[in-house]
Amino acid sequence: MGRALDIKKFEHAGALKEGHSNFTRVAETHAGDSEQGTGCVMSPRTEDLQEKPQQQDNRPAGPPPGAPPVPATGQRLPSVRPVWKRRFDRRRIVQIAAVLIFAGLAGLAGIYWWQQSRAQLPPGIMFSNGRIEADEIDIDTKFAGRIAQLMVDEGDTVTAGQVVARMDTQDLQQSLEKANAQVRQAQRALDEAHANIAQQKAQVTLAGQEMDRARELLKNGWITRETFDQRQQQLDGANAALTAANARAAEAEHALDAATHDVKLYQVNIADNTLVAPRDGRIQYRIANVGEVLPAGGKVFAMLDVSYVYMDIYLPTQEVGRIKVGSDARIVLDAYPDLAIPAKVSFIATQAQFTPKTVETKSERDKLMFRVRVRIDPALLRRHADAVRSGLPGLAYVRADAAVAWPVRLQGKTAP
Repeated sequence: MGRALDIKKFEHAGALKEGHSNFTRVAETHAGDSEQGTGCVMSPRTEDLQEKPQQQDNRPAGPPPGAPPVPATGQRLPSVRPVWKRRFDRRRIVQIAAVLIFAGLAGLAGIYWWQQSRAQLPPGIMFSNGRIEADEIDIDTKFAGRIAQLMVDEGDTVTAGQVVARMDTQDLQQSLEKANAQVRQAQRALDEAHANIAQQKAQVTLAGQEMDRARELLKNGWITRETFDQRQQQLDGANAALTAANARAAEAEHALDAATHDVKLYQVNIADNTLVAPRDGRIQYRIANVGEVLPAGGKVFAMLDVSYVYMDIYLPTQEVGRIKVGSDARIVLDAYPDLAIPAKVSFIATQAQFTPKTVETKSERDKLMFRVRVRIDPALLRRHADAVRSGLPGLAYVRADAAVAWPVRLQGKTAP
């Protein structure tokens, strides 16, 4: 409403200016006619010729003639957009339209290439996209403790059995010394038990000899029956003492075995605090650092098993039903488009699942797909362990019919 009033005031001021200009032109015309003797001449009155005292006008001076009208204070004139801004908007619209057209053409070209590449494959060969992956193995601590030393770092290649880190084992070393002392103590107890056995055997021998003599003397009547009974009791007591000594010796042997097992247990625990690489591979991440205290099962490294590299792809029902475990395959990575890596199908899912977002399908109807794992030959990986990468995107081609020959670009070049 206020903006409409401003516009009307602006138009009214313009009309007043135009009327003033017209009045000036008419006055000049009459003046010219009077000089030429034509028209009416008005004589001025005497009162008009007399000088009048000039009155002081305290009002602010208005704008000079010919200047555009100035709006009153508080009034806002309608804004007029500069011409250069309108040109800039048109140029920007043209640029955005060009980008959209280029993106659309690129998308159409990609769809055309996808369809053409699929059409160039002979019947019996199917493909899908995926990412190359390697088995990730976590190198964890078995016991809670502090990291004492790290032998490798991220990106290092390790072999099976190589030491990668050591934990602080001072407490286990002290426990091991204690177990060794207990072994020595048990060994001495066993030696004492064996000595007791020898002593009791001597007592049994003596008691037996006395019993034999008492038996002969009793036959001749030279000793009493009481003396004979005493000799028999001595022999029985010596035999019982020998049995007890043998039992104590067996107990000492078991104690020695237990102490020995404690020593071996501490040795195993100390060895388990020396972290080693379980397989040949590459250190992917270093999760902990020297001096950190980790709980039991704390992760120190994450390594990649370069002998187990695969790509999971997803195929529809009509295609997955034609392949089997062991079918020949090829993997072509986007980073190496001219390199076809030989592989085999090692797994086929028994249940369908929803198609992942990263998987391209030829039809919107392919909502449920079967996961298929294509694995590279471990022997080939060992020969090219340095070239193994994880996470690279690419395509996996699977041959359902062994009688179909691979195209020339998929012949199986393995040398990078």
